[in-house]
Amino acid sequence: MAHTPVNHPARPVYRAIGGLIGLYLVVFGALGVIASAGNDIFAQDDTKVLGQGTNLGFSLLSVLFGVVILVGTVIGRNLDVAINQWLSYTLMVISLAGLAFLQTDANVVNFSILTVIVLMTLSLVLLMVGMYGKVGTDDEQEAWQKARLVL
Repeated sequence: MAHTPVNHPARPVYRAIGGLIGLYLVVFGALGVIASAGNDIFAQDDTKVLGQGTNLGFSLLSVLFGVVILVGTVIGRNLDVAINQWLSYTLMVISLAGLAFLQTDANVVNFSILTVIVLMTLSLVLLMVGMYGKVGTDDEQEAWQKARLVL
Protein backbone atom coordinates (compact mmCIF):
# COMPACT_ATOMS: atom_id res chain seq x y z
CA MET A 1 0.00 0.00 0.00
CA ALA A 2 1.31 3.45 -0.90
CA HIS A 3 1.90 5.83 1.98
CA THR A 4 2.27 8.97 -0.12
CA PRO A 5 -0.31 10.68 -2.32
CA VAL A 6 -0.49 9.71 -5.98
CA ASN A 7 -1.25 12.34 -8.64
CA HIS A 8 -1.51 15.16 -6.10
CA PRO A 9 -3.26 18.18 -7.66
CA ALA A 10 -0.34 20.47 -6.70
CA ARG A 11 2.28 18.16 -8.21
CA PRO A 12 3.50 20.74 -10.77
CA VAL A 13 4.03 23.24 -7.95
CA TYR A 14 6.00 20.70 -5.89
CA ARG A 15 8.05 19.78 -8.94
CA ALA A 16 8.86 23.45 -9.55
CA ILE A 17 9.89 23.85 -5.90
CA GLY A 18 12.21 20.86 -6.26
CA GLY A 19 13.73 22.43 -9.36
CA LEU A 20 14.26 25.71 -7.49
CA ILE A 21 16.04 23.88 -4.68
CA GLY A 22 18.30 22.20 -7.23
CA LEU A 23 18.95 25.56 -8.89
CA TYR A 24 19.78 27.15 -5.52
CA LEU A 25 22.27 24.39 -4.74
CA VAL A 26 23.94 24.81 -8.14
CA VAL A 27 24.19 28.60 -7.75
CA PHE A 28 25.41 28.35 -4.14
CA GLY A 29 27.96 25.72 -5.12
CA ALA A 30 29.19 27.65 -8.16
CA LEU A 31 29.61 30.81 -6.10
CA GLY A 32 31.37 28.74 -3.45
CA VAL A 33 33.78 27.30 -6.00
CA ILE A 34 34.58 30.83 -7.19
CA ALA A 35 34.98 32.17 -3.64
CA SER A 36 37.17 29.31 -2.47
CA ALA A 37 39.30 28.98 -5.60
CA GLY A 38 42.92 28.42 -4.64
CA ASN A 39 42.08 27.13 -1.15
CA ASP A 40 42.45 23.55 0.01
CA ILE A 41 39.45 21.34 -0.73
CA PHE A 42 38.56 21.04 2.98
CA ALA A 43 39.89 24.42 4.12
CA GLN A 44 38.57 25.70 7.43
CA ASP A 45 38.68 29.43 6.94
CA ASP A 46 36.26 32.35 6.79
CA THR A 47 34.97 31.72 3.24
CA LYS A 48 31.31 32.68 3.07
CA VAL A 49 28.84 32.56 0.20
CA LEU A 50 25.35 34.03 0.58
CA GLY A 51 26.16 34.41 4.28
CA GLN A 52 26.89 30.69 4.69
CA GLY A 53 30.22 29.12 5.50
CA THR A 54 31.56 26.80 2.83
CA ASN A 55 34.73 25.46 1.27
CA LEU A 56 35.68 23.97 -2.08
CA GLY A 57 34.65 20.44 -1.07
CA PHE A 58 31.15 21.38 0.09
CA SER A 59 30.71 23.74 -2.86
CA LEU A 60 31.46 20.94 -5.32
CA LEU A 61 29.12 18.62 -3.41
CA SER A 62 26.38 21.27 -3.59
CA VAL A 63 26.83 21.60 -7.36
CA LEU A 64 26.66 17.82 -7.73
CA PHE A 65 23.50 17.51 -5.61
CA GLY A 66 21.88 20.45 -7.39
CA VAL A 67 22.58 19.01 -10.83
CA VAL A 68 21.20 15.60 -9.79
CA ILE A 69 18.02 17.26 -8.48
CA LEU A 70 17.63 19.30 -11.66
CA VAL A 71 18.15 16.24 -13.89
CA GLY A 72 15.59 14.30 -11.85
CA THR A 73 13.15 17.18 -12.10
CA VAL A 74 13.55 17.38 -15.88
CA ILE A 75 13.17 13.61 -16.35
CA GLY A 76 10.26 13.26 -13.92
CA ARG A 77 8.46 9.90 -14.07
CA ASN A 78 8.87 9.32 -10.32
CA LEU A 79 12.65 9.39 -10.71
CA ASP A 80 12.46 12.90 -9.27
CA VAL A 81 10.49 11.55 -6.31
CA ALA A 82 13.18 8.97 -5.49
CA ILE A 83 16.02 11.45 -6.00
CA ASN A 84 14.34 14.13 -3.89
CA GLN A 85 13.62 11.75 -1.04
CA TRP A 86 17.10 10.18 -0.92
CA LEU A 87 18.94 13.47 -1.32
CA SER A 88 16.77 15.08 1.36
CA TYR A 89 17.81 12.37 3.81
CA THR A 90 21.43 12.79 2.75
CA LEU A 91 21.27 16.56 3.22
CA MET A 92 19.70 16.08 6.66
CA VAL A 93 22.54 13.80 7.72
CA ILE A 94 25.14 16.23 6.37
CA SER A 95 23.54 19.20 8.12
CA LEU A 96 23.21 17.34 11.43
CA ALA A 97 26.82 16.18 11.20
CA GLY A 98 27.83 19.75 10.42
CA LEU A 99 25.92 20.91 13.49
CA ALA A 100 27.57 18.29 15.66
CA PHE A 101 31.07 19.33 14.56
CA LEU A 102 30.41 23.05 14.16
CA GLN A 103 32.95 24.37 16.69
CA THR A 104 35.53 21.61 16.30
CA ASP A 105 38.46 20.79 14.07
CA ALA A 106 36.29 18.07 12.50
CA ASN A 107 34.22 20.73 10.67
CA VAL A 108 35.71 19.69 7.32
CA VAL A 109 32.92 21.30 5.29
CA ASN A 110 33.46 24.70 6.99
CA PHE A 111 29.82 25.04 8.07
CA SER A 112 28.42 27.98 9.98
CA ILE A 113 25.18 27.82 11.95
CA LEU A 114 23.44 29.58 9.04
CA THR A 115 24.65 26.86 6.67
CA VAL A 116 23.15 24.21 8.94
CA ILE A 117 19.81 26.04 9.16
CA VAL A 118 19.56 26.62 5.40
CA LEU A 119 20.61 23.07 4.56
CA MET A 120 18.14 21.54 7.03
CA THR A 121 15.34 23.75 5.71
CA LEU A 122 16.14 22.81 2.11
CA SER A 123 16.24 19.12 3.01
CA LEU A 124 12.84 19.26 4.74
CA VAL A 125 11.25 21.09 1.81
CA LEU A 126 12.88 18.63 -0.60
CA LEU A 127 11.45 15.73 1.43
CA MET A 128 7.98 17.28 1.21
CA VAL A 129 8.43 17.71 -2.55
CA GLY A 130 9.41 14.06 -2.83
CA MET A 131 6.40 12.92 -0.83
CA TYR A 132 3.82 14.81 -2.86
CA GLY A 133 5.30 14.49 -6.33
CA LYS A 134 4.44 10.88 -7.14
CA VAL A 135 2.54 10.13 -10.33
CA GLY A 136 0.67 6.95 -11.03
CA THR A 137 -2.24 5.37 -12.83
CA ASP A 138 -5.82 6.13 -12.01
CA ASP A 139 -6.07 2.74 -10.29
CA GLU A 140 -3.13 3.60 -8.02
CA GLN A 141 -4.69 6.94 -7.18
CA GLU A 142 -8.03 5.31 -6.40
CA ALA A 143 -6.35 2.69 -4.19
CA TRP A 144 -4.50 5.43 -2.32
CA GLN A 145 -7.72 7.42 -1.85
CA LYS A 146 -9.56 4.36 -0.53
CA ALA A 147 -6.70 3.53 1.88
CA ARG A 148 -6.64 7.15 3.03
CA LEU A 149 -10.33 7.17 3.82
CA VAL A 150 -10.07 4.07 6.02
CA LEU A 151 -9.30 5.18 9.55
